Amino acid sequence: MPIEVSRFGVGHRRPVGAPWTEGVTGRVIHSDGRGVVTELAFARGSRMAPHSNPNTTYLVVIEGGGWTAVGDERIRVAAGEAVTWPADVDHAAWTDLAEMRAIVIEFAGPDEAVARGILEGAARRLGPGDAGRASRGEGRLAPPPRSAERVGPTEGEPL
Repeated sequence: MPIEVSRFGVGHRRPVGAPWTEGVTGRVIHSDGRGVVTELAFARGSRMAPHSNPNTTYLVVIEGGGWTAVGDERIRVAAGEAVTWPADVDHAAWTDLAEMRAIVIEFAGPDEAVARGILEGAARRLGPGDAGRASRGEGRLAPPPRSAERVGPTEGEPL
């Protein structure tokens, strides 16, 4: 089976075209019944207006920074941060003075219940001699420290 390569980034993006976006370009990297992975590029002063969808979505900022909102809460985001946009909750993203690149991962459905249905019966049950070969990791990352040197001169976006 040949290696499949999806090209994205400069030269491969198109205007997103959704009525709630302005100044945002992007490229779908992968799409199937499990979900969609898209690269988005936000120009300076661009916006993805508040909207919702029935799927849990992650905005993973890979370059630059901007703002995001979930419901009534609004925060700055920068490269190396990921935000969860819950299913059926209004969310938005925008930039002021900086550009931002992000990978958006949209799962099929509001939570993992869809995957449980798809994968039912496909997992291998561990036997007595397999104990310790698989474990469920639990935890979360601490929020990054916010400091004055990470904020732009107009108290706009993170650097």
